[in-house]
Amino acid sequence: MSRVLDGIRVIEQGSFITGPAAGMMLGDLGADVIKVEQPGSGDPFRSFKGGLYSPHYQAYNRNKRSIALDTKKAEDREIFDDLIRSADVYIQNFRPGSAERLCVGEARLRALNPKLIYCAISGFGQSGPSSQRPAYDTVAQATSGYLNLLVNPENPRVVGPAIADAVTGFYAAYGILGALHERAKSGKGTSVDVSMLESMCHFNIDAFTHYFAIGDVMGPYSRPRASQSYVLECSDGKWMALHMSSPEKFWQGLARVIEYPSLFDDPRFADRVTRIANHEALIKTLAGFFIKRPRSEWAALLEKEDVPYAPMYLVDEAVSDPQFVHLEIETEAEHPAQGTFRSVRNPVSFGGDRTPLAAPPPTLDEHREEILREIGHSRHMAEG
Repeated sequence: MSRVLDGIRVIEQGSFITGPAAGMMLGDLGADVIKVEQPGSGDPFRSFKGGLYSPHYQAYNRNKRSIALDTKKAEDREIFDDLIRSADVYIQNFRPGSAERLCVGEARLRALNPKLIYCAISGFGQSGPSSQRPAYDTVAQATSGYLNLLVNPENPRVVGPAIADAVTGFYAAYGILGALHERAKSGKGTSVDVSMLESMCHFNIDAFTHYFAIGDVMGPYSRPRASQSYVLECSDGKWMALHMSSPEKFWQGLARVIEYPSLFDDPRFADRVTRIANHEALIKTLAGFFIKRPRSEWAALLEKEDVPYAPMYLVDEAVSDPQFVHLEIETEAEHPAQGTFRSVRNPVSFGGDRTPLAAPPPTLDEHREEILREIGHSRHMAEG
């Protein structure tokens, strides 16, 4: 049941994150994802950290097969065209206009396979005044207004993972699934167009809705203040996160944990409205308590009182959390040349069946022979 896209073939000609992330999402659901890469170098993400199998590349390329083809060359293009004829989905994340120069534009591929779902991922869309600008993760975060919500005004610098890249890949996979459903009804292929700018604007929908509805421009502290969220240092140098939300019972429980029942006698902290208005003062007050005990002690006390808390883990701590272990979030598979590949599994379960990791990320051109055999190009095997 977990391989719900079994029988769907995806040709992914993606690089870095957005295209590969979309392909990985479909591969995690059981699709046969064939990654078409440039001969010799492959996906540029392969060479980060040296070699052609970097952790950056591994993160977004499991559950795929690899073949190296230069679609500008007639012989390789012949192979590529037969792959397209056998495919359900094609994914690329080139700058607008590049696909046509590489002989993989939508019009040409649709002529080969009218039922093809053609997914084009871009930075700013296929047309418009910014369509030809180079776009990377930080650019998309900034243009969508999202980066402004992450940057600390007191120490302004880019923080966190490549959110825009990964989110755009997710939206692309989401669009592809919708297009496959529509094709099942109409019998016709269609195009899926998704840009990093549009994806991040939608991902940042709360900020845009506040602005459209009441003219409120959110800042980096707007949501934490409204949701009453905190990170507090403990005596052992480790940090605790609290998300107190709106139920009053959580605050009553927290007051008992810190042994400060008179907290609500202070007019600044008497109710939700005043706590939001005096968020900075409340941070300082809570910080004075949490610095007195180690994180493990606070965790036990907070759990007993049913306060919404979590240790602010480093990733090497997260993998040891009992719930992480119970849910079998870590998964692994063996690669014949690269050894054990460890990652986190797809979070979606179907019918109670957790999605297994079918295959580790491929080495460059690893599956050339079997792919050529499948599409009847055995004469190229010895030559390749």
